[in-house]
Amino acid sequence: MATCVAEYDINDLLRIMATLRDPQGGCPWDVQQSFATIAPYTIEEAYEVADAIDRADMADLRDELGDLLLQVVFHAQMARERGAFDFSGVVGAICEKMIRRHPHVFAGASVNSADAQLREWDEHKRREREASGAADTSALAGIARGLPEWQRALKLQKRASRVGFDWNDPRPVLDKLAEEIAEVRHELDHGADPARVADEIGDVLFVGVNLARLANVDWSAALRGANAKFERRFRRMETLAAADGRTLDGMALAEQDAYWDRAKAEEKTRADG
Repeated sequence: MATCVAEYDINDLLRIMATLRDPQGGCPWDVQQSFATIAPYTIEEAYEVADAIDRADMADLRDELGDLLLQVVFHAQMARERGAFDFSGVVGAICEKMIRRHPHVFAGASVNSADAQLREWDEHKRREREASGAADTSALAGIARGLPEWQRALKLQKRASRVGFDWNDPRPVLDKLAEEIAEVRHELDHGADPARVADEIGDVLFVGVNLARLANVDWSAALRGANAKFERRFRRMETLAAADGRTLDGMALAEQDAYWDRAKAEEKTRADG
């Protein structure tokens, strides 16, 4: 197992963050930050954790988890400066929540399966919203609006599914996807304004998430795979073109497609070999 040169604990990290935020002697960049300016970095670090997991790179995962932890400490320090809460409050809140939402582990209750536990989790959340005076009683209540939109789409679909509003098979979703694509084509063919085109493309993307869900495919992982495949093939196109003394920039699309087909064919040959 990889180890650090020096041994530190969470208290050291908290002190480092407080020092960085010190208006008198801290880092000017850190001092200037707010919850709003740091939020994008928090999201970015979470994705970098996912990327390290996807690559099965344990050393990188350790470092990325540290970066993500720093984001939590950063937000907690800013909240401490406002007198709102501190890091110990964050830890206390999540400990209390995990114990409360797992009565089958900590309070002698029982559940029969992981799916049953998910239903219980949602029921705990519903009761907590009611206890806090939340007025929204919808089955879709409590789904955060700050999530990446593909993830929010997935959560909306799963919630609707739990009350029976769902298909039982991915094949009917293919028909729905074809229908939505046809509507995009119709809008484009008839010169629709950009807002209508965006609305129809949004429907296509939403149905795409639904298709992945019902096919038991991780939408995010599938898109990461598609991104990696596109990047790999495009970089190979550039290499092939360079070997011919050319660049893709300014090349006719038909010629670029020929390089793309060569890159695909090479991959297929390697896979078949």
